[in-house]
Amino acid sequence: MSEPTIVLVHGAFADATGSWDGVTRLLLGRGHRVVTVANPLRGLHHDADYLRTTLATTPGPIVLVGHSYGGAVITQAATEAENVSALVYVAAFAPAQDESAGELDRRFGGAAQEVTTARPLPGADEADPDGPPRVELSIAPARFHDVFAPDTTAADAALLAVNQRPLALAAMLEPAGAPAWKRHPVHYAIATEDRMIPVAGQRFMAGRMNANVVEVPTGHLAMLGPPEAIA
Repeated sequence: MSEPTIVLVHGAFADATGSWDGVTRLLLGRGHRVVTVANPLRGLHHDADYLRTTLATTPGPIVLVGHSYGGAVITQAATEAENVSALVYVAAFAPAQDESAGELDRRFGGAAQEVTTARPLPGADEADPDGPPRVELSIAPARFHDVFAPDTTAADAALLAVNQRPLALAAMLEPAGAPAWKRHPVHYAIATEDRMIPVAGQRFMAGRMNANVVEVPTGHLAMLGPPEAIA
């Protein structure tokens, strides 16, 4: 089998560079092919469709990695992807069929509702009678360091907060289809100090997927701890 291409999918309130720079440097230094995806963060099915276009044009086998909300996206996108050889979840949502990331967040007491602020989607009315409120969420800058990025310096967390990309609320509310983790080998890196997706939730999701588990003593942005723990 040829060497895999590693495809990295960031989560909400983040971007590809801020999320994966350290991991990408290590992987490239080891000679791996790496693709980082600019996750649109507009809706689960929209984002999964976008990721599918990347998977379809990327040489396999692919190790598909998702962080946080990116885990929900890889769960949706890789169900029919024959060139995906494994899924890796990093402190990530892994919904079952008809389950949403928002349901998992509420079930395990994640901090998203506590630390996010909402604003109307650009060009859209806030109220939509046919669906969820048409708003997008961002993490309040004052809470970014202690809740979302505790493994960085205050200065680095401030930069990440400024560069964060907002998440459409619909992305958290859309139910997932058939999960890719029923078709592919699964690995899960549990962040034991995570306040966004509490460790109990991560262990629950990893357990029901029969994932190969490692635990890292970091907050939610586990990749910004020692990157070799993830890479």
